[in-house]
Amino acid sequence: MQRRPTSHKGENGMVAVIGGSRTQHGAPLFSALAAEATGVDLVFVCVPLVHAEVAKMTSLNFQVHPFGAQNSDELGARDRSQIIELLATMDAAVIGPGLARTGSNLKSILALLEECPCPVVADASALQPQSLRCLRGKQAVLMPHQGELERMGLRHEELSKHCRETGCTMLLKGPTDMIIPPSGDVRKVEGGNAGLTVGGTGDALAGIVAGLIAQKEDLIEACVRASTAIKRAGDLLFSRRGFAYTTRDVIAEIPALLRQS
Repeated sequence: MQRRPTSHKGENGMVAVIGGSRTQHGAPLFSALAAEATGVDLVFVCVPLVHAEVAKMTSLNFQVHPFGAQNSDELGARDRSQIIELLATMDAAVIGPGLARTGSNLKSILALLEECPCPVVADASALQPQSLRCLRGKQAVLMPHQGELERMGLRHEELSKHCRETGCTMLLKGPTDMIIPPSGDVRKVEGGNAGLTVGGTGDALAGIVAGLIAQKEDLIEACVRASTAIKRAGDLLFSRRGFAYTTRDVIAEIPALLRQS
């Protein structure tokens, strides 16, 4: 990706990641690290208060915005309002990784999707039966695997119709990733290996997509490049280490692989 030699901090992409719960701190941090690995200027991480310190230690570049309380990982009305204000200044956002799926939290997640003023990548807990309705008409990528697709109540043969009607793009994760844009021109990305089943690779994929979108990449091409990079990273790591690699290892390969693509 090209950038102006005279550009200033923040002009080459700002990404926010909203995620995490009391028992899941890694998911949003994998997304944030992956967005950072695409070369964006600034990364903002919204996680439960209990994980604020580990988020700060994960990268010195992260600007951490905690939500909830010391004994709660719920997104309250005040939290939502503050996050929406933050998103209004962002170039892209990832919403969903690791968020608690309690009844009240699901209402907050759907409200965030509906009110999000910037391009959004919806993943994990943000993939609910109402998510497509909330994202209608937005620049949005939804990233389900088969189980999440079933939770959304969607069938494979209906995806092109839903994307066309809502204007959203779907990145269906699997051994062969399928990118389904509103146009219906499905793109497939093959490769990778079973080592990519390790926890966090989907979160990293979401962060890469958001990072590329934040740097003005077309949504469809961002999905294709991100999926290709993740699968190539898995292949490279398998050739060196077999299946004993982690999502942090995958993310470390991303800058070089994106530069080659």
